[in-house]
Amino acid sequence: MREDSEAESADRRLAARLASLRAEHGWSLDELSGLTGLSRSTLSRVERGELSPTAASLGRLCAAYGRTMSRLLMEVEAEPPLLVPAGDQQVWYDASVGFTRRSVSPPHPGLRGEIVEGTLDPGATISYENPPVPGMEQHLWVREGVVGITVDGTTHTLGAGDCLRFRLRGPSRFHCPGPERTRYVLIIVMP
Repeated sequence: MREDSEAESADRRLAARLASLRAEHGWSLDELSGLTGLSRSTLSRVERGELSPTAASLGRLCAAYGRTMSRLLMEVEAEPPLLVPAGDQQVWYDASVGFTRRSVSPPHPGLRGEIVEGTLDPGATISYENPPVPGMEQHLWVREGVVGITVDGTTHTLGAGDCLRFRLRGPSRFHCPGPERTRYVLIIVMP
């Protein structure tokens, strides 16, 4: 029960932060809709905390606001500690696609890097139209399973132990062909 109330509190803080970001930019819901391709009603419901954003919609919002997903999620947390115990690492799950995202080393003021663990269920696909920050450096290290990653129009198939390094400038896509789930570590370095 405590976990449910903590998750609800995090969802409320995320909704409030998304609303404040839109206000900081001086955008109307219609303007943000045009930038993200998300409907005005969806954006309104997300900002009021009535609807939890999917990975894809959160990715679009992050791109519009020029933030990584980790940075946005960090902004809704209290002051992040230097030590991040496993039990305190923020975990976010998108049931609509079968994607779990653990912020192992969240963004921190004065640091340019972060570490994310991602898990994709068999058949799961996540697509991002634009990087939240063009040119950010990423290193993706596969720990279990197989994943297809499309960057700059080229698809790379990685197995356990493989690492793909790139600067993200355009759309990207992650796909777990199965039959097992994929677990990977993503290291993000801001430009």
